[in-house]
This record gives sequence, C-alpha cells and structure tokens, in this order.
Amino acid sequence: MPSSFNMTNMPFSLLTEAEQALLRGSLDIGYYQRGETVLAAGDVPEGVYVILKGVVSENDADGGEVDHVFVHYTAEDYFGGWSAIKGRAIHNFIAEEETICHILPTKTLLDLCAENSRFADYFQQSLSAKTEIRSKLGGDQDMAEFMLAQIKDGVIREPLIVEQGSSIEAATRLMREKRADCMLVKRGNRYGMVTGTDLLDAIVIDGFPLETDVAEIASYRLITTASGDYLFNALITMTQQHIERVVVMDDQQLTGVVELTDVLSYFSSHSHVIGLRIERADTIDALRDAAAGLSDLVRAVVGQGVKARFVMDLIAAMNGRIIAKLFDLIIPPDMQPHVCLVVMGSEGRGEQIMKTDQDNGLIFRDGLIWPDMHRTLRQFSDTLISFGFPECPGNIMVSNPAWVKSIGDWTQQLSDWSQNCDGTAQMNLAIAVDAHPVAGNQALFKTSRNWFMRHLQSNKVFFAHFAKVALEFDTPLSFFGNLKEKGQLDVKKGGIFPIVHGIRTLALEYRVLETNTFKRIEALVELGQIKEKHGRELCEALALFIQVRLGQQVVRAEQDGIDQTPNTIDLALLDKMERDMLRDALHIVKGFKKHLALRYHLAG
Repeated sequence: MPSSFNMTNMPFSLLTEAEQALLRGSLDIGYYQRGETVLAAGDVPEGVYVILKGVVSENDADGGEVDHVFVHYTAEDYFGGWSAIKGRAIHNFIAEEETICHILPTKTLLDLCAENSRFADYFQQSLSAKTEIRSKLGGDQDMAEFMLAQIKDGVIREPLIVEQGSSIEAATRLMREKRADCMLVKRGNRYGMVTGTDLLDAIVIDGFPLETDVAEIASYRLITTASGDYLFNALITMTQQHIERVVVMDDQQLTGVVELTDVLSYFSSHSHVIGLRIERADTIDALRDAAAGLSDLVRAVVGQGVKARFVMDLIAAMNGRIIAKLFDLIIPPDMQPHVCLVVMGSEGRGEQIMKTDQDNGLIFRDGLIWPDMHRTLRQFSDTLISFGFPECPGNIMVSNPAWVKSIGDWTQQLSDWSQNCDGTAQMNLAIAVDAHPVAGNQALFKTSRNWFMRHLQSNKVFFAHFAKVALEFDTPLSFFGNLKEKGQLDVKKGGIFPIVHGIRTLALEYRVLETNTFKRIEALVELGQIKEKHGRELCEALALFIQVRLGQQVVRAEQDGIDQTPNTIDLALLDKMERDMLRDALHIVKGFKKHLALRYHLAG
C-alpha cells in the first residue's frame, strides 16, 4: 500500500529521495467507517493522515449542538499535521463516508521536519512560508528580470553638479556641452535640481539676467529613492508625483539620478507602459488612446508573474493620473480650486486592477455658483465610460447629483449614514470612507474627512453595526470537498470583503487615514491594535485572494473580451498547492471574523 503514496504532491515533493524512502517505510494504514471519528479534539494524534479514499470533515469543537464544518478533505489531501506537531488536536475529524488513510507517524514527521526546513515550514501551516516556497519552486520562476531589477542595475546616471555661484549662462553652456537636460546645484549641504525647462523659463518668462546665480532657480524639494529599491517602484513614484526623474540617495549621500526615459527604455520590451503618454496628453482623444493601453499593461505584467500588490500600485497610479488629467481637460480652470474630485471603493483603496466600474464623487465649496456643473460632470462620466471605465450599476458617479455635494452637505451625509443601520446606508458609507482625492482642492476633502473621524469617536453603537457587515457572508471552506473536478467560489464575498471591511472598521475606530487595506493593516499593527503576526497573515491572505482572482480574470478577459464573473474562482483550475494555500487563507479569514465578533460583541 505505501507504494500507492503520491510523492509528487506538496509538501512531500519537498523531501529528498532518502527522506521519501524514510516516509514510505514508516507509513501505516487506517480504515474508518462512515460517521467514525478519525481524530477527536483533545486527543494526541497518531500522526499526519493522508487520504487514499473517502472524505473527512474538520469540525469545530466548541461544544455547540451543531458543529461547524471548517473544511472537507478528499483523496490525496492531508490533515492533522498541525495537531501532530503541537501534540494535541483542537478540532474533530470525522469520516463522512468509508475512508482509507495513510498515516505518517508523528515521530517520523518530526524527524523529517528536523532534517528539512522547507518541509517543516509547510507543515507549520504558515501561509507566508507556503507562498515563498511556491514562488521559489515555480509559481514565479518565469518572472521577467526587469520586474526584479533594482535601481542600481544600470539605469543610474552620474549627476551633473555645479556649485552655488555658477551663473545661468555657465550652467546652460555646461548642460549643452554634456548633452544633459538637468543638473544638480549644491548649496551648502543641500542639492537642488534645475532642468532645461527651468533655465528657459527663468530667462524668457521671468526675465532673470544671464549672470543670475543658478542656485536661485533650483528646486530643493527633491523626490528621492535608494539604489537598492526596485526600478518598478521608481516608475510608480514618477507616475504618482508627475515627474520625470528621481534623485538616488544612499545613507544621505548623493548617488545619481534616474530618468523616466531610462526607466521606460529598460521596460521597452513591454510597450504598454503608458505613463509618459498620459502625462503628455493634451486632448481628450489623446488621453483616451493612452488609457486604452491599461488592460494590455495589466495582462503584460501579470503574464510575467508580477505580484498583485505591485500591479495594484502601478494601476492605481495610472488610473489616478488618467482621471486627474481628464479633470484638467474638462473642468473649467476657474472652478478647479473650488471643487475636489474623489474616487471611492476599490479605486479609492488603490486595490482595483481590472476595471470594474466607476465609484467617484465631487465635493465643492459651500456657496459655489457654477451653473453648468451637472452638464459638465455628465460629460466627465460619459468620457470615462468611453475610456473603458464602466458605468457604476449603483450610479455612484459625479453624473449623479446625489454624489455631488457641498462640503457641508457631504459631511452631513456621512453623519446621517453613520446613524442609520439599514443596508443601503451602511454600504454607501463603506464606499465613501474609502474616498481618496485625485484632483482639485484636496483641502475640501480633508476637512470633511477629519470632521467625520472626530464625530465617530464617541459612537460605539456605530462600530458594532458597521463591523457586523463583515460577518454577513459565510467563509466557504465547505467548498473544498470537490476540488478535483468542479466547484466555484466567490472570493470577494468569502475572502476579500471580510478582511477589507473588518480592517476598514478598525481603521475608522482608530482614525487611520490610509485607505489602502494593506497600509491600514500596517498602521493598525504599529498602533498595537493588531498583533504583528496576525497582521502579516491578513496581508498574505488578502494578497493571495487578489492574486488568484487576477490570474483568472485575465484568462477570462482574453477568452471572452469582458469578464462577466470577476469575483468567481474556478477551483478546478487551481493546482493542489494553490488549493491548499487558498484553504489556509480562508482559515485566516475565519479567525479574523471570530476576532471581530468578540471585539464588537457580535457573537450569535
């Protein structure tokens, strides 16, 4: 019977030939009738059980009348590893039908863990360890080298430096001689940047004499990075900051300059890097052409195995620039200082990758007179639709007057929603509190947000009602009974939403201003409201859900053009390790929901 044991499945494939021989020589066989307890909570396990035939359920052992089924295990799944390592089972494992299991004795398991650290990590049920193992063993082996490239890998330019006291004329001649389009000016211990455009503006527009000290026109608010950072991050920074170069500083020492043109050249094999085209678009048609490359950009970077968090950061920056540029092209210049455009929902959190729908609103100064406001905002929404940003099914767009309000009305609306426990109010508030300003006068948004944050501090009833929404959907661990051939999972309801909304609630309670869920988790860990280990697990779980969803979204988009089921995971398309990692992630979600229920007294 041991010859039937499949060593190609994780984590047994991590073992050496000698270790696999030891495993085979130690295996025992267990036979169980339907309804029989394979392992009871509190028992000392014989070892790890690997199912050869049958189905076993893992049940909650909290003493309730109806045990909760966490998960079903079927052929070639294993269970009891954590229990064997810890020495005692915390759940019941029941045969749902006649079942045959291989049993790997605890002593052999511990010996193998002692000899093989990766095998040990896997059996410790650390999702982060499994993610790292998968990355090293093939999941990301095809990642293009440029995605791992660091800034120091060949794109740092030696800076052209002049001292304070050099004239504009001398600086211009030096830049021409060196064929440079920028230079750094050293003024004491500080560096400032001067570009060719700065020199031209100083002479032609501002009328500075050629003898003027070039240090007088330099900009000393430099955007910096480190040579060890990823080049991909430099691209994101330049896109977010609307700049074409960053200064490289290591240990407060000047190393060089990175130019946007060099970064784009490094990425030249991926023609869909569109940041520069967005920046230079001066008409709606030109901007539409640039925006058309976003979907291709997503497919390109996902196809190279780029992590979802990197993709989210890049796409959030790109989307933000497209929307801000369209704002500049459509909203009259004399109105722009008096209004603030915000994006909300997943766009506001910077977590939207494949376009789903618009979620945006407008806050304007109290007393503003703008007769053409709603006609102009309808044009804005329609243009975004033509760019490939679908119309919001819930009509949460600036074309809907309900989402266009004065600062006073906006803050009052937030307050009203927070005092209303019905589902629509709670949903609208969840969308609105993820708002992020992308164009116009951001002070209008910040004033409203800060008032609302202060308003909530004494509203304990609100947090209980708000948190309860995170518990509405069941954690779909029971889907795992039929993974081999069929089964689908709504990963948003079952995995993403409980984390996002639970963390959103905690962030509101502790006045965390970040909107991105990963950054909210990091902030809550720093505040001591989430343990570091739990924060890391939540980040790993959320990243996994997004990564798996994104991979299948891209496939469906390529096959059908439009993905009609963006949150559906086809479990049959996952390999065994992916299913195992997904199961671990869902356990993390279940634990987090229990934490929320206890924290906000929502049990039952």
